[in-house]
Amino acid sequence: MRAVWLRKFGTPAELHVEPTPEPAPAPPGTALVDVAYANITFVETQVRAGNGPFRPTLPTIPGNGVGGVVRAVGDGVDPALVGTRVVGSTGGSGGYAEVALVPADVLYRVPDGLALDAAVAVLADGRTASLLVEAAAIRPGERVLIEAAAGGVGTLLVQLAKAAGGTVIALAGGPRKTATATALGADQAVDYLDPAWPEQLDEGVDVVFDGVGGATGHTAYRQLRRGGRILTYGLASGQWTAIPEDDAEARGIRIVRPTAGPEDMRRLTESALRAAADGTLRPVIGQRFPLEDAGAAHTAIQDRRTVGKTLLVTGKTAG
Repeated sequence: MRAVWLRKFGTPAELHVEPTPEPAPAPPGTALVDVAYANITFVETQVRAGNGPFRPTLPTIPGNGVGGVVRAVGDGVDPALVGTRVVGSTGGSGGYAEVALVPADVLYRVPDGLALDAAVAVLADGRTASLLVEAAAIRPGERVLIEAAAGGVGTLLVQLAKAAGGTVIALAGGPRKTATATALGADQAVDYLDPAWPEQLDEGVDVVFDGVGGATGHTAYRQLRRGGRILTYGLASGQWTAIPEDDAEARGIRIVRPTAGPEDMRRLTESALRAAADGTLRPVIGQRFPLEDAGAAHTAIQDRRTVGKTLLVTGKTAG
């Protein structure tokens, strides 16, 4: 098979496609998947550079989220899965490849009527967005500020927050991205590349979904009204948003850090996949790259040139 290898931390040029032995026939509790699409995340670009939230042992095949067709299953896994379309998580490595091993407990059948690429796009981002909106407990009419609103999670947050009754303010960089958020239902789209963007939020907001961190996250936090909530889940800026607990308490603001166990993660993932299948949640796939262009995909993501989800395409059929 072909797989993308990272042999030393560095620039996107360190990602190379190489002929690679296929994983051994599925061990107990796993499925061997012929991969059609692999998900790419911003965090993976940080890991590749050597400054991510974890440092894998090198050499490694990056990639976590995949979608394809089950070729074989190990002991303890339903043999009826063979030949079915699935999405799942490899556990943090092995995803950028034509064949991957996926633990059965994080494997999901793709609902009928849902395209496989859309299922991969909604796999991790859908459960993350669903968890955040559930934890935020948005009340009808509340003003909701969504950072990175044109990204993979952000595009789903716009839709879910709007469905929950929120007045959605989408924060994104540049006209292409603000237009994407508006098309998804945002009531207001604000370009954060304009240093004066907070002036457009003179009414303040009730909820902030903070996927950027750093200065942007802190500025968004300052827009919260008394009784507001901030949910920090990402650090696209490279830094988490620093919020003094005493300051938040004095302003009557709750810092919400949602967590979920395995059962909740399965429930949220299956819910997101069903919503995508029935059309009430629409993942945005802004760009696709062939497996051999994984480096170009990483470059596009870290240069903030992408919209929605970015996928690697192996060329294998989806069944």
